[in-house]
Amino acid sequence: MRTRAPRRAPAYLDEGRRRVGGTPLTFLLCLLTAAVIAMVALRLLGIDGDHVMVVLLAGTPFAAGGGALLVLFSMLFRRWAVAAVALAFTACLVAAIAPRSFTAPRSLGTGPTVRALSVDLAQGRANAASVVALIRDQHVDVVAFQELTPSSATALNAAGLSAELPSQLFAPGDGPTGSGLASRYPLQSVTIDPPTTFPQVSARVSLPQQRTVQIESVHVRPPTDDNTTDTWKRELDALPDPVDGTPPMVLAGDFNATVDHAGLRSALVSGYTDAASQVGQGLQPTWPTDGSLPPLLPIDHVLVDKRCPVDSFATFAVPGGDHKAVLTQFVVGPQV
Repeated sequence: MRTRAPRRAPAYLDEGRRRVGGTPLTFLLCLLTAAVIAMVALRLLGIDGDHVMVVLLAGTPFAAGGGALLVLFSMLFRRWAVAAVALAFTACLVAAIAPRSFTAPRSLGTGPTVRALSVDLAQGRANAASVVALIRDQHVDVVAFQELTPSSATALNAAGLSAELPSQLFAPGDGPTGSGLASRYPLQSVTIDPPTTFPQVSARVSLPQQRTVQIESVHVRPPTDDNTTDTWKRELDALPDPVDGTPPMVLAGDFNATVDHAGLRSALVSGYTDAASQVGQGLQPTWPTDGSLPPLLPIDHVLVDKRCPVDSFATFAVPGGDHKAVLTQFVVGPQV
């Protein structure tokens, strides 16, 4: 009697049995891929959501890096379908953040050059002498201060600020509420309406060649819970838009937002350029700088009116501060 040889399982089933980790690893990789898909949905649909979503969106560049690792691990462990899906959605995140690492085309401009600096003084803890030395060394024309306290305003001028930037509009306050502008050119105060949680000094700067630019020291309330997140959204939405026929606008300060937040991107759509992104430095983190970890998030910005071509952008550590100072140089052309 002839004995039938046992039928062998298809090769792909044998391969499946040999895969490292089996079903549990497949489930974990699928779960991580679902997280990447959720990040893509939040980012591309422009949903800032509650304060938890705000924090997640701030980490979009980290999610893109994690997605790339997920693709590599999925391929290493031969989860080809998972790798394909993760690759597609990770590519969406990379496409959203990659342009910030490359210099964008710049229009030609003729007119006075302005070097504008923004410094968060960490409720007066930043070293005044170091701040003034930075202003002097970098030939700053206008500086926007956040968290300017009465004692820090006194210390800055004692360290020589008034000699470098004699025109000043200061509104010092306790804790994080103070704000100010200092300039080597004359300043004319502009009233902010509606008022913000942290007062934001704004002024028109009279430049050479009969040019004018309006600069506002921005400090948007941080989204620490659902109530403050609503305020954060309103204050980002209330940022003034550039208007043709009026002096170009520049917003410099601590926005407590990255370009991955819809609230900040709406300002860019309305007529601003993120100076850092314009010159390929848009992923340069500025906060926090007062702990054992390196800076993680780019929440300090200089938004420049699109009528003002951006030349450069740089960040600087400030002793005693918890944010990096951000400096940009731009050209103020004719008012059109």
